[in-house]
Amino acid sequence: MAKPDLSEFVAAKIADGHVGVDDVINLRRHIYGDMVVSLDEGAALFRLNNAGLTYAQTWYELFPEAVADILVNQVRPEGYVSEENAGWLIGQITADGHVCSRSELDAVLFVLEKAREAPERLEHFALKSVADAVVSGKGATRAGNELKPGVVSDGEVEILRRVLYAGAGCGGIAISRAEAEILFDLNDATIESENAPAWSELFSKAIANHLMAMSGFTPPPRETALAREDWLSQPGGYEGGLGGFFRKMVSGGVSGIRSAYADESDPFAARSAAMETEIALNEVVTEDEAGWLVDRIGRDGVLHENEKALLRFIREESPNIHPALRPLMDKAV
Repeated sequence: MAKPDLSEFVAAKIADGHVGVDDVINLRRHIYGDMVVSLDEGAALFRLNNAGLTYAQTWYELFPEAVADILVNQVRPEGYVSEENAGWLIGQITADGHVCSRSELDAVLFVLEKAREAPERLEHFALKSVADAVVSGKGATRAGNELKPGVVSDGEVEILRRVLYAGAGCGGIAISRAEAEILFDLNDATIESENAPAWSELFSKAIANHLMAMSGFTPPPRETALAREDWLSQPGGYEGGLGGFFRKMVSGGVSGIRSAYADESDPFAARSAAMETEIALNEVVTEDEAGWLVDRIGRDGVLHENEKALLRFIREESPNIHPALRPLMDKAV
C-alpha cells in the first residue's frame, strides 16, 4: 500500500492548485524513501497529474521516471512489461475520461523506450493518442501551443517518429499493420491541411517499411528506416536507401539476392539459400499487400498526394506490379 500520508499530500496539492519545486523534491523523497515505487503510489501520482494544476518543470521529469520504475525496472524479469501492467497504465491514463496529455504520453514513451519488451497495444495506444490529438487539436502534442486542429506540424512529426521508434521496444523491427492503419487514418483526416513536408516523408517511409516486411524481406531497423534523412531515395543499397536495396535484390535473380544479403558490409548477411530462392520467386508487392493497399488508399475515395508519392516509389522500385495496383499507379502521376 502507499505510504499513509501520500493521499493527504496529493489532496492538499490539488486544493492548492500548484505543485512547486519543493513539492516535487518532497514527493521524490517520499516515494523513493524505501527504494520502491508501488502501484498505489503510481496511482496517486496520476491523480495529481490529472488534476490540471500548474506544475514545476521538475514534475515532468519525476512523473515519467516514476512510472517507468514501476513498470520496467521493478518487475521480474526486469525490463519486461506485462499485459497486466500495460493495462494498468492505459487504465490510469483513460480513467479521467480526457485525452492523453503530454505528460502521460511521456510516461508511456519512457516505459516503451526503457523496456526490453512491451505489449504492442501499449505502443498502439500511444500512436493513436498522438493521431487523435492532431485531429482534435487537444491532448498529447499540444503542450499549450496554439496549433490548428487537423494539422501535422514539424513538432508533431517528431513526436510520431518518437512513438514509432519506441515501437522497437515492443519487439517490432518492422512497422506493423496496426501502425500502418493508424498512419493512414491520420493521413486521411489531415488531407486538406497544410501539413509539414516532414509528415509526407515519415508517412511514405513507414508504409514502405511495412510493405517491405510483408513481402518477406527483413526491413532495416526503425532507427534507420524512420530517420530524418531521405532514406527512401538515397542510392546505394540498405545503408543508402530502400530503393537501392530493392534494385540490388532483384538484379540477377537468386545471385543478385545472394549478393545483397551476403555482402559483409551489409547487415543482412548470411541468409540461407532457401530463403534467397523464396524471395527471388516472390513479387516485391504481393497479392495480399496489394489488396490491402488498394483498400486502404481507396477507403475515403480520394487519392492523396502522400499516397501518390508512395505509389510512385513502389512503381519505380518494384520489379513486378500486381495488376490490382495498376489503376492506382496510372493516377499517381
